[in-house]
Amino acid sequence: MSEHSSPQRLPPLNALRAFDAVARRGSILQAADELGVVRGAVRQQLALLESHFGVALFQRDGRRLVLTEKGRAFAESVGIAFGILMRASGVLAADDRRTVRLGVPSAFAVWWLMPRVADLQASLPDIDIDIIPMTMVEPLARHPDLDAVIMGGEYRPAPDITAIRFMEDEFGPVATPDLAIHLGLITGVEALAGAVALTSRSAPRLWDDWFAESGRLPIRFARNREFEDLLLAIGAARSGVGVAIVPRTAVGEDIDRGTLTAPYGFIRRPAGYSLCIRSGDAKDTALVGLVEWLVRAGAVRA
Repeated sequence: MSEHSSPQRLPPLNALRAFDAVARRGSILQAADELGVVRGAVRQQLALLESHFGVALFQRDGRRLVLTEKGRAFAESVGIAFGILMRASGVLAADDRRTVRLGVPSAFAVWWLMPRVADLQASLPDIDIDIIPMTMVEPLARHPDLDAVIMGGEYRPAPDITAIRFMEDEFGPVATPDLAIHLGLITGVEALAGAVALTSRSAPRLWDDWFAESGRLPIRFARNREFEDLLLAIGAARSGVGVAIVPRTAVGEDIDRGTLTAPYGFIRRPAGYSLCIRSGDAKDTALVGLVEWLVRAGAVRA
């Protein structure tokens, strides 16, 4: 058996850290910033790791580094391993109180979770829920520092991740009543052709999903405006800038007050919302408690 293939010799930890950072970030520069080193040091560690195994872990696509098939599989395992180490270190260094670091889409945190956070804390008095807002929601596998992540309809199954669906939701286009009248939205979906479509980078496919799931043909909008976060897109809709596609949960109060109107109603979003945890944590007492609370709270529609 060659030295490269020996199962007894683990690769250097720094090389694994560099590989994990590049795999998650997709960039040597961003990985170097995260690790606090220069780009050359990251490149050196990647070369060391590939030399250790005798296989290519990345391939060049123009100026981008793309994981090979073997590299992708290895990156998933390395991410899981680092996550286990980080959480174990946190438990060892912590006092008797357990802290759960929960990644939450920032818009969902504002419109649904934070109004219920007092009940959450009262229901889990021995656990501190550290809510981490996420403008760009990424899979849990990319965040070894988090214990769990709430995902909306954008969730896709991933190895070693368990997703527990805790709430349904509906979504649809909304606009101010004045804009809806001006565009004649009540006459039919075709009227959207004169609208400015408001989208967000945090949920970029909502319009496509709505057309597909409502059985309507896609419309070419007069213009598109993209915002960094869904909260900003909703704010623009409230100001009359255009028509936003949003979860009903986000705008229920606006609809009740008449600030916004939903000219085509809302359709059910099959995926709803899920809590994603690592499969190895499925019996973790704190996470079990969090799941139970989410399921209970999600069953009560505002």
